[in-house]
Amino acid sequence: MKSLEELKAIRERMEGIVGFRSEDSSMTKVIVSMDTCGIAHGARPVLTTLSDAVQEKKLSHIAVIQSGCMGLCQYEPTIAIEEPGQEKVIYVNMTPEKALEVLEHHLIGGQILSKYTLNGSQE
Repeated sequence: MKSLEELKAIRERMEGIVGFRSEDSSMTKVIVSMDTCGIAHGARPVLTTLSDAVQEKKLSHIAVIQSGCMGLCQYEPTIAIEEPGQEKVIYVNMTPEKALEVLEHHLIGGQILSKYTLNGSQE
């Protein structure tokens, strides 16, 4: 068994890699719903793809995290983006490819992809 100090050191080292929830209000949070419905509809590859891409691009201001149910079962997999000072944007029916598009256009380019948002997908 590791000592408490060793476990704390491992946690601190992994926080930058995995993107644990942070109290840092300057971080952009990309929240992937990993409830039963989301996982059944492919949320795990979406989460992995986003996490890997954020790491590869060294986007240290973005935390990819997972959550439970958002209450949008019929639209799974879902991604919620919470940027400081902005309204939350919810993307629905995500695939790894669409998630990369959201990363490039919304998170890097600043352009919301309405065609993938909750409101845009119903039009």
